Amino acid sequence: MARKEVEPVPDDAPDDSALTRELLGEDAADAATEAEDAGAPRDRFAALRGWGRVFRGNRPLWITSAVAVASLVIGLLVGTFVVSPVEAASRADAPEPGLITVPVEFGELSNDVTIRADVGYADAVEVTIDTATLSGPAVVTGQVPEVGAELNSLSIALEVAGRPVIVLPGDLPAYRSLRFGVSGPDVVQLKNALRSVGIDGGDPASNVFDAQTAAGITALYAAVGYPAPSGDEGAAQAVSAAEAGVRSAQQAVAAARADLDKARSGADVVTVKSADNAVAAAQRAVDDAIAANRPASEIADLQDTLALRRLERQQLDAPADTSAQRAAVDAANAQVEQAQQDLQRAREGSMAFLPSSEVLYLTGLPRRVDTVNVARGAVLQGAAMTVSGATVRLTGSAGEADAALLQVGGEASFDLPDGTPHRAVITALAPSTSKDSTGRWSIELEPDPLTPEQIQQMQGSNVRVAIPVGATEGEVLSVPVAALTAGPGGEARVEVVEGDPRDPDAKTRLVTVKTGLAASGAVEITPLEGVVGEGDLVVVGR
Repeated sequence: MARKEVEPVPDDAPDDSALTRELLGEDAADAATEAEDAGAPRDRFAALRGWGRVFRGNRPLWITSAVAVASLVIGLLVGTFVVSPVEAASRADAPEPGLITVPVEFGELSNDVTIRADVGYADAVEVTIDTATLSGPAVVTGQVPEVGAELNSLSIALEVAGRPVIVLPGDLPAYRSLRFGVSGPDVVQLKNALRSVGIDGGDPASNVFDAQTAAGITALYAAVGYPAPSGDEGAAQAVSAAEAGVRSAQQAVAAARADLDKARSGADVVTVKSADNAVAAAQRAVDDAIAANRPASEIADLQDTLALRRLERQQLDAPADTSAQRAAVDAANAQVEQAQQDLQRAREGSMAFLPSSEVLYLTGLPRRVDTVNVARGAVLQGAAMTVSGATVRLTGSAGEADAALLQVGGEASFDLPDGTPHRAVITALAPSTSKDSTGRWSIELEPDPLTPEQIQQMQGSNVRVAIPVGATEGEVLSVPVAALTAGPGGEARVEVVEGDPRDPDAKTRLVTVKTGLAASGAVEITPLEGVVGEGDLVVVGR
């Protein structure tokens, strides 16, 4: 094989020593230099120069690969020599069995019924106004309350068609207008409501709307600054006409009585004197005819005339027939009675009355306005507003078994938004009327006074309420129920540990106790035989 001649290296060729040192390091570069100085061909390091170019062009890739290989080696070492706590525990031997104990507690012990309750204002109701009696549209003309406003007796809830809606205390809604002569329980409610605001509306024992009630209505409207309704249209004219009718009837009675009195008085003195004279003249005529010995027939005629004159005179002394005059008087009196009845009805029709559209009966006054559904100028339709009691209450429910432990007047507690406990009192306790709450009882509680800020924060929220149903009188010793065992005679005992309960050979002693109130898994104990105190460890398991 022919030997290939090595081409001489030009003088201006780059020095490979720096490249060699960069790729191979100082020691390898020195060895290469020594070999070259010993006469080794220069092209032995051509391959090294090629690899150098590869390394320089892909340096990030080679670095990443080196890091990955190093990480793999480290992971293998960790997996081989490092042991997790769980694995170490599984490899360890099981601990020696010991006693399960709890310390004896000393403090107050109470048993609670816990419920969830909604916080809100009491007795929220929708307010509707009876507008059936209005002759025109029920336009709201003023007095629209703001949310949060308070309605009390004599407050004006709304102004509809220029007329007020007056708030009064009562249970029955206003379902009809009340006027003179009507009767019923709503009249009694009105009289009681008027009396509650200092107005005399008549005797509440009577359920009839009388004149005194009408006078009370007039006073009611004067108190709120509005004119009282004074009867239907034309009532005043009807009264005037009835008064004229009474006067006319009374005049007719006077005339009839005058005629009757005249008839009862008999003939006047002139008529009586004339009759007497007529009798005397007839008598003289008879006497003269007899004295003159006139014919018997002429004397007989004169005697008949005398008898007639005497009869006429006797008639004047007889009682007069006044039946016609008495009948006229009776008719005139009947007319007066009828006229007076007409006048009374007219006056009753003009008396003040209470339209159903102008009164709003509410219980538990004062009331707070929760929502307002109307605006001034709008036509009133449906519920005008929603009102509730001015006081906040908590409303919840409990099962029948828990409810049997509660009573009205019982105290409870719940947490305020800042976590502070707050007192409340049970005000109502009754079986729930909801079809979905069969077997449950509704519970209402009234909290101690809250600040406006607290009310605003809690309005509409749902809170946890604890109601104590049993409590110890002061601080007592208590242990978990599981710590109690029964002795040979059925007595209650606890096992007190002396020493370290982790020691398998720890000593224990039995203490006979008297149990008391049990609550939340704990029970009150009083030592009878033996000694046990706060902090002593009692056995609850092995």
